[in-house]
Amino acid sequence: MKVAIGADHAGFALKEELRRDLTAAGHDVRDLGTDSPTSVDYPDFALAVARAVQSGEAERGILICGTGIGMAMTANRVPGVRAASCSECYSARMARAHNDANVLAMGSRVVGSGVAADLVRLFLETPFEGGRHEERVRKIESESSRAR
Repeated sequence: MKVAIGADHAGFALKEELRRDLTAAGHDVRDLGTDSPTSVDYPDFALAVARAVQSGEAERGILICGTGIGMAMTANRVPGVRAASCSECYSARMARAHNDANVLAMGSRVVGSGVAADLVRLFLETPFEGGRHEERVRKIESESSRAR
């Protein structure tokens, strides 16, 4: 799977670890930064990943900052992006199965590397269930395009 990944300074170390894991698992990973733990602005990286997903350069996106909240809020400003901030496995699975989320946001100060790896695995492996959930996702997309 083509995966875009990005982080701010707080998420840099976890991003590096997840990037290595994803590459080892055979995913085509596009690292959109940051490239060091030096302080940066998280919206720059959230937007880069969200735009990669929006354009189809990546099928899914992964964002890491201190909490995951700012990254998700920023990514959700990009039409066609459905970012979910998750810190436990049930939410990551349901974000995909019921909401067809295409970007996962996590907080490096909230989850450890083992949980983060589980979240990513579930997020990438879980299919969208469709059915009754399709109309709800269409409503999200419709409202999102009207709001812009």
